[in-house]
Amino acid sequence: MTVSSARFWGVLSGLGAGAMWGLVFLAPKFVPEASPFLMSAGRYIAYGLIAALLVAPRWKRLVGLLDRKTWWALIWLSLCGNIIYYLFLVVSVHYAGVAASALIVGAVPVVVALWGLRDKNPPPLWKVGPPIAVAALAIVLIGYESVTRGKLAADASGFSVAIGLIAALIALVLWTAYAVGNSRWMTKLTAVSSHDWSLLIGVVTGALSLFLVPMAILTMGDLPANFWPRFLLVSVGVAIMASVVGNAFWNRASRLLPLTMLGQMIVFETLFAFLYGFIWEQRGPTVIEIISMILMVISVIWCVRAHRPVAVVERDAEH
Repeated sequence: MTVSSARFWGVLSGLGAGAMWGLVFLAPKFVPEASPFLMSAGRYIAYGLIAALLVAPRWKRLVGLLDRKTWWALIWLSLCGNIIYYLFLVVSVHYAGVAASALIVGAVPVVVALWGLRDKNPPPLWKVGPPIAVAALAIVLIGYESVTRGKLAADASGFSVAIGLIAALIALVLWTAYAVGNSRWMTKLTAVSSHDWSLLIGVVTGALSLFLVPMAILTMGDLPANFWPRFLLVSVGVAIMASVVGNAFWNRASRLLPLTMLGQMIVFETLFAFLYGFIWEQRGPTVIEIISMILMVISVIWCVRAHRPVAVVERDAEH
């Protein structure tokens, strides 16, 4: 595969991952009665079971390719990018709303891209800096619009909103660490396909999520009669769409794109989160929101162009 072809399929995979991951911001709205522990346990136990079924035919071969260090990597990636991240995301959505949560987590591209400048032979800052700044501007505009439109619950206290925003910031840090760490491991493990790596993370995540069950039971409270069918539908749906399909897309992008460019792909998650939010709220985007989404698309395209000289260098080095 040529460098240009790898960039194309990497961007397309990043878009697919964003479309799937944007769904997680809506999940707590479908079952607001569920605690963060119950939401996380339901989603990731379902994810673990599905991943185990899918990877079972290749399990023995894959296990033979993994050493102790790789297993520890799977554990911390599962905790950082799935279980603990989702716990804080659910808290953020509950207390600060979809818009504010998507806004803060949407800053991941900026943080990851800046981190990626530490990689070997990164593009110069004057080339990747402008598209990163454009993405940051889009996030700021969306945040301003979210607050001025009163998307935060009108009856929410300043303290509860602060809890939601702090939870979103922690989720941002966790997802950044996951994006960087996962990209590093995807580059190392060329013998394991991106899909199988995603399924291995799913199996480990499912096993670790069993430790959430006691807290999920303790925080259940009184639930309406129609809760469990909705909860099971959301848990299985998010597990398949976001965890299995979305992670497979992301791991494919992680293998095909450099880290500075990979970070920009996460803007698609923010775009789709807002799109799904518009559908949930049954309204169209405002002028500022349209401008913000256009800026995000421009940021991604600009970042792709900024990497073209690097692609030439990489291709020449291979030959």
